[in-house]
Amino acid sequence: MDWRNIETGMEIPSLHYSDQPFVIKNNENILLCCMTTGIGDEGVSGQKVMTMRSSDLGKTWKEMRSMEEDGAPENSYSVLLKTSFGRVYCFYNFNKDNIRRVKADNPPFTDGYCYRVDSLGYYAFRYSDDFGLTWSKDRYYVPIRNFEIDEKNVFHGDIQFFWNVGKPLIDGNIAYLSIHKVGGLGEGFFKSSEGVLVKSTNIMTESDVTKLQFETLPEGNIGIRTPEGGGPIAEEHSYVLLDDGSIFVVFRTIDGRSACAYSRDKGKTFEPSEYMPVKHPRAANFIWKMENGRYLYWFHNHGGKWYQGRNPAWCLVGIEEKGHIRWSQPEILLYHDDPIIRMSYPDFIEIDGKYLATETEKDKARIHVIDHAFMKKIISFDDMNEVCKENLVFETSEKEIELPEFKPFSGMNVHEINRCTEDFRTGITIDMTIRYNHRDFILLDTFTVDEQGIRIEIIDNQVRFMMGDGQYISIWNSDKNSLKKGKNQITLIIDGGPKVIYYVINGRFNDGKEKQYGFGRFSDKFSHMNGNRNITLHDRVEKVRIYDRAILTCEAVGNYIHECYNSK
Repeated sequence: MDWRNIETGMEIPSLHYSDQPFVIKNNENILLCCMTTGIGDEGVSGQKVMTMRSSDLGKTWKEMRSMEEDGAPENSYSVLLKTSFGRVYCFYNFNKDNIRRVKADNPPFTDGYCYRVDSLGYYAFRYSDDFGLTWSKDRYYVPIRNFEIDEKNVFHGDIQFFWNVGKPLIDGNIAYLSIHKVGGLGEGFFKSSEGVLVKSTNIMTESDVTKLQFETLPEGNIGIRTPEGGGPIAEEHSYVLLDDGSIFVVFRTIDGRSACAYSRDKGKTFEPSEYMPVKHPRAANFIWKMENGRYLYWFHNHGGKWYQGRNPAWCLVGIEEKGHIRWSQPEILLYHDDPIIRMSYPDFIEIDGKYLATETEKDKARIHVIDHAFMKKIISFDDMNEVCKENLVFETSEKEIELPEFKPFSGMNVHEINRCTEDFRTGITIDMTIRYNHRDFILLDTFTVDEQGIRIEIIDNQVRFMMGDGQYISIWNSDKNSLKKGKNQITLIIDGGPKVIYYVINGRFNDGKEKQYGFGRFSDKFSHMNGNRNITLHDRVEKVRIYDRAILTCEAVGNYIHECYNSK
């Protein structure tokens, strides 16, 4: 099995609905996980926060504890904070006053009321001094200062709408809690939102919870919003601390891209927001600082403006340079075989050289061991400047060639009595160096009369790839105007794990430009792309490499750098 397939992960137990499986570790490498769960679906009455522990890196979980008693009003969307003296706080939304409905827009709420009440009330917390074995008998509350968005809600700020998915940010003895304020309920559930931080200067060292101090930031009454001209949605803010002391935040919008911002004064103010360099829908996009000082970013790599399209999960690696983060290019991190399945609300942690990630489909949460070789490569993306040799099965500069036989993508499962389809999860990469003169031409063509094989051609400054197995045909085009006059490096990656096709051209991942998607999909029933093997390449094709795996984007960039800058 492909380690990226989320079904290879280890399940984290829940009641049914499972959300935000966030983890921390102690000095003995015991994991403590908090999760929002319930016997019904998301937002249904009875939803509650639970914690559990694992001493074997997520293989088994024990000591399950609930923050509130059964029958308590909705308590949801928890995060954990570990202090310098070992105490753990669990923060969560709590509908303390048991409000059962709130005014909302009509439409979409037909009677003008919303009966989902898990994102309002109070920001509550309990604490544990034995790493989650027991929790404090008493419940406490974090005061959150009203902003303009609160005062304009239907309760005029007397009741706050909010929730949180961002993990606390630690800066020495200062801790920051992430809050996503909501202006009202309407189309898409939340119709306006913005981010704030709640700062505590003594929670990391003060053992008397009655003496804890909290301050809501940024200063003023406006939170962290979308860039100028953006939409009304800015939510699910995720923060990291840069080495120079700056705070960096990413958050989702409904603008087809996630956004980000920097604070240079400990959260008092934030620089104007800007969009991230990749596309992203209305889904969680999180950032973590790794032990080596680099940053890992989770996103979904397409320009959708709604909740759909959370599969695959992609990632970037960031390097801090002069107070800003410079990013790598998209790599597939996790996927599910069903493209509609939505994986989200991840977490990431490192233990003894292992990389662990969590995620949830909302009815099943899992923890995954991320392949070490994969992480090593993507972390070193800025050092990639040589031709990738791993799984290179063919390389030529000749024009009259005999192609190798490509591995099949699927076939008959001889181990099953009904001989059903077996998915081989084959990956193939075709890497080509060409000379382009703004004219259309066919680079290579192996198609047979019964439409088996591949064809790669240039049409109107756009690369077109087609593959057929005699029954299925898949076609995917590169971005328009992605080629330049003269030498070009085209890397076509066909990944039989998530069944996607994408291009890296001249060292840049094609993200679709004006299209929503920069990657296409092919059928899980597609069998092979073998056709005529003895072919003639176009005169403008200088070199062809074929790999029997889907190489990484960073490896494709390394090929480009070598061919276009280092080769003589």
